[in-house]
Amino acid sequence: MTVLNSEVHPMEDPEGQLERALIEEFLLSHGHSPHEVSALPAVQRRQLLEAASVYAAGRLAEIRARAHYVHDLHHQE
Repeated sequence: MTVLNSEVHPMEDPEGQLERALIEEFLLSHGHSPHEVSALPAVQRRQLLEAASVYAAGRLAEIRARAHYVHDLHHQE
């Protein structure tokens, strides 16, 4: 059996890595490193992570929509 050199684990959500990267991008753009978020007060941490999650979900939806659009363009008859 061949094991591929990949950071994505076989049972992991295929978009999981991208989602985490988008959340990290959001945190960094708002002046927080992912490692220091746990040190924030609970209310601030929750608000920040909720906003990061909404941001990541929106970007993932945009990426999916673009992928479907490109797929449709290439498979028109």
